[in-house]
Amino acid sequence: MAKDIFSLQSVGYAKYRPGYPHKIFEFLSTLAPSANAAWDVGTGNGQVAVGLSAHFKEVLATDLSGAQIENAVRKGNITYLVEPGEECSFASDRFDLITVGQALHWFDLDRFYPQVIRTLKAGGIFAALGYGLIQVNPQVDQAVSILYREILGAFWDPERTHVENHYRTIRFPFKSDMREFSIKANWDLEDLTGYLNTWSSVRHYIDRIGSDPVAEFKGELRKAWGKGPKQIYFPVFMKYGKKVG
Repeated sequence: MAKDIFSLQSVGYAKYRPGYPHKIFEFLSTLAPSANAAWDVGTGNGQVAVGLSAHFKEVLATDLSGAQIENAVRKGNITYLVEPGEECSFASDRFDLITVGQALHWFDLDRFYPQVIRTLKAGGIFAALGYGLIQVNPQVDQAVSILYREILGAFWDPERTHVENHYRTIRFPFKSDMREFSIKANWDLEDLTGYLNTWSSVRHYIDRIGSDPVAEFKGELRKAWGKGPKQIYFPVFMKYGKKVG
């Protein structure tokens, strides 16, 4: 079953995790056989589900974490359910599109992929989205890299390697294609530190060491950041494929 790592960070996750660009959902809607129903698995606070809701009549969004669902953005055509993707309650041949945003690496794929194959219509699309390490400028990028690799390196789950290689080597149930997008936004230092506090490795560090690594490193981040808001960038990757037959 998928790991529930983010329940304790659900409020920060909803506030500070970056949203995906609308171009992704426009693109996926052109691939799906119809615009009737989509399922967003591991929805978290509903970032992907909200994007899908503009293009599909009905969006079902599930997450293992009830705390995440409580903080999800509500839309009239989105139904949120607390249940694991590996044990979904949906009927067979139900969905035109199934998505997983920044979460595929947490699932028990031996149990999850049969649910994808069962609930996806013939010709339906399965897409796994994710984003890499934040990029700001050389000074901030170096500081974030020190936090990511040197301070928190031993506290990342092994599944994180799939994100680092943009899902290129993760097992996939259909013949796949890759596509790249980007997230751009204007952030201040509070946005950056808020986002860093949503990292699973930070939670692991706090649990094992008993102190907050982001708070301890904030002086270095502040020195690198300087003053004022800055444009931030996340490279977004998508691995997708079609169910044939």
